[in-house]
Amino acid sequence: MTMTPTRADGGRPLRADARRNQARILDTAEQVFSELGPSASTEEVARRAGVAIGTVFRHFPTKNDLLVAIMKRLLARLVEEGEAFARDDEHGTALFAFFAHVVEQAATEKTVVDLLAQAGVAVSVPDAVRHLERGIEDLLRQAQAAGTVAQDVRSPEVMALLVSVCHGALHGGWSDDLRARTLAVVFAGLRPEADRRT
Repeated sequence: MTMTPTRADGGRPLRADARRNQARILDTAEQVFSELGPSASTEEVARRAGVAIGTVFRHFPTKNDLLVAIMKRLLARLVEEGEAFARDDEHGTALFAFFAHVVEQAATEKTVVDLLAQAGVAVSVPDAVRHLERGIEDLLRQAQAAGTVAQDVRSPEVMALLVSVCHGALHGGWSDDLRARTLAVVFAGLRPEADRRT
């Protein structure tokens, strides 16, 4: 799934140089908001991206537009990454790796989600994770075929677990250690019964 970049207002596709500017602004904005939190400004994004503030506003008229674009791009990227995990899965372990990756991304983007919430733009974890459902189903089938996940596990259970853990990582103030231990418990529960006893 490859997104063709458009203006923030949904207008026609951008020229190549404008697409490069938009991608650079989004890359930089992710880093700036993650590093500086709510105090980050679009001026700082423009400075670090090496573009004029007017260029930022041309692509993203408001700070909220910029934040929403970051979230949309993150979801599109996760869908693509899920497909790549499935393609490269040789040992039936990609479901666990991708699950952990999605949870880590939820924790990483906490600042962006919080800023959107402050602006009245709610980010629903279940709705966001639902974009990944098809990829999760593919990874689950592969894991079960490889014998790394119990045969009686179904996609809705995996999706429910993913939503719950992402919600905790995003809103629960979890440390990296707590996140890792929680994932270990979840993954142990997904494995075949014989593996759980070893």
